[in-house]
Amino acid sequence: MCGIIGYVGKNDATNVLIKGLHRLEYRGYDSAGIALITQNDIFLRKVAGRVNELAQTIEVSVPQSNVGIAHTRWATHGVPNDVNAHPHTDCKNRFAVVHNGIIENYRTLKKFLEEKNHKFISDTDSEVIPHLIEEFYNGDMMAAVKKSCSYLEGTYGLVIISLDCPDRIIVARMGSPLVIGKGKDEYIAASDLAAIISHTDQVIYLKDGEIAEVEKDHVKIDRRDVGLITPEIEHVTLTLEQIERGGYDHFMLKEICEQPVILRDTIRGRLNYDDGIARLNGIADYTERLRDADRIIIVACGTSWHAALIGEYMIESLAGIPVEVEYGSEFRYRKPVLNKRTVCIVVSQSGETADTLAALREAKRHGVSVLGICNVVGSTIARETDAGIYIHAGPEIGVASTKAFLAQIMTFALLSLLLGRLRRLSIDEGRIIIEAIKRIPDELSDLLECLPQQIKEIAMTFKDHKNFLYLGRGYNFPVALEGALKLKEISYIHAEGYPAAEMKHGPIALIDKDMPVVVIAIKDAIYDKVLSNIEEIRARYGIVIAVCSEGDTDLKKYVDHAICVPYTIDPLYPLLTVLPLQLLAYYIADFKGLDVDKPRNLAKSVTVE
Repeated sequence: MCGIIGYVGKNDATNVLIKGLHRLEYRGYDSAGIALITQNDIFLRKVAGRVNELAQTIEVSVPQSNVGIAHTRWATHGVPNDVNAHPHTDCKNRFAVVHNGIIENYRTLKKFLEEKNHKFISDTDSEVIPHLIEEFYNGDMMAAVKKSCSYLEGTYGLVIISLDCPDRIIVARMGSPLVIGKGKDEYIAASDLAAIISHTDQVIYLKDGEIAEVEKDHVKIDRRDVGLITPEIEHVTLTLEQIERGGYDHFMLKEICEQPVILRDTIRGRLNYDDGIARLNGIADYTERLRDADRIIIVACGTSWHAALIGEYMIESLAGIPVEVEYGSEFRYRKPVLNKRTVCIVVSQSGETADTLAALREAKRHGVSVLGICNVVGSTIARETDAGIYIHAGPEIGVASTKAFLAQIMTFALLSLLLGRLRRLSIDEGRIIIEAIKRIPDELSDLLECLPQQIKEIAMTFKDHKNFLYLGRGYNFPVALEGALKLKEISYIHAEGYPAAEMKHGPIALIDKDMPVVVIAIKDAIYDKVLSNIEEIRARYGIVIAVCSEGDTDLKKYVDHAICVPYTIDPLYPLLTVLPLQLLAYYIADFKGLDVDKPRNLAKSVTVE
């Protein structure tokens, strides 16, 4: 989850590293640090705080250097402070390391090293790494790093510098993403592309078990149990414009407003109206296996898990295949019942989510076909699944996911249409779904024109409330979960999502005149049931904020605030009903003066357990 970067080349390393950290800060932002190779030593600065604070501390004192590493932290072991910030060094300050991941056996390693008189100053797991390198170093840097890595249990992405090898960086990966960008007489290694694309579009994706020795004009990769391999250089299409705010106050607002364009990208070239079917070339070789599956298991975490729940409803309704949705963190530690006719689908925006990746590997150990739905080309999940579907959401910088959620839902709609047509939907039924899918981007655009002012007024009214309930039924129950999650993530207001009918099984005890209840009450197959739930809230003086269908004049009589969305078919309603909830969370957090893009204790890609 941390952001790491290393540079070796002809240019000023400090400038490259600090700019890179700014682009990586969404991965963690409780402390930051930099280490540079100078003529006689390693220059080291670390601060508890944001990258801007680091930049200010080194503004006048930083030496000229062409080789260095830097880090922006999401704390796992040890509180955020100057000492626990990375980079970490050995006893003699001849090696410096930045680390993303968790070393699970660090206590054992620390004891081993302390017995050999190594002195530790931090509370982190990461500090064992430079001391291991120091212990094993005998003049061959690569050999020392390789041996040190063989002792590490857990996950790591590492960038290492040494005074004994002042013209290079060493990069190693096991379970944490690392990419190396090839520029002109320079290389940049980082935990993701955001820190690299301003320099080059040529990259090398490091794989698990690989260690790279990188000089300004050369890279050498050693793969565990294989030896030296030829680096594979790939071209990336990510642009600098895609990862900048573009005039918006926050990335989150920009990404909410991008959703109509994103959904057009998600469906482009994937709809065949004549045959009433979706075309998903990425899983073409596994279509029959999906069609004939006796069960599909979808594994995800967080917002992706909510999208997966909607996918469950879609696939079961349109294709008639039983579906189970699992948390990655739970699936990996139990004994799932799998057989040859089970298909597993893993969902992750980043393609690097640690628990989801571990679940993927667990399913493959059982011999199950594993398909992926992810956003990041070249990510670990994209590479390790048997086949998959890219959601084409573009880079998502805001920590609270918005546009990726909608793109995941739309991807499930396409998959459900494909499977439905192969199993039981007629051409005409398929065409109706396609027509509804094609309308969604324009309907979202219209909502983004008319809703913000209304949502702002509601947000201003309720920004100081301490608790919210979110209720929905059917396809909109997962939307209620997602709306509550968004509010919690960025406004720090306690919020819970429930199936509306479950309110009377406990949560109704919370309702009083100070409790806002957000109810998704669109005119679908269970509309009347939700109306009854609203009556139960009103009978207890609860405040009702309803997301309803356009033209529903009856509902407006029974709620305090009505937010209208266009009519669509039931499976696609979540693509419309979630937008008001995203905006509500955003404006409440903004009016409270909070850092919307960098909520406390969170980071974008959860690459640790």
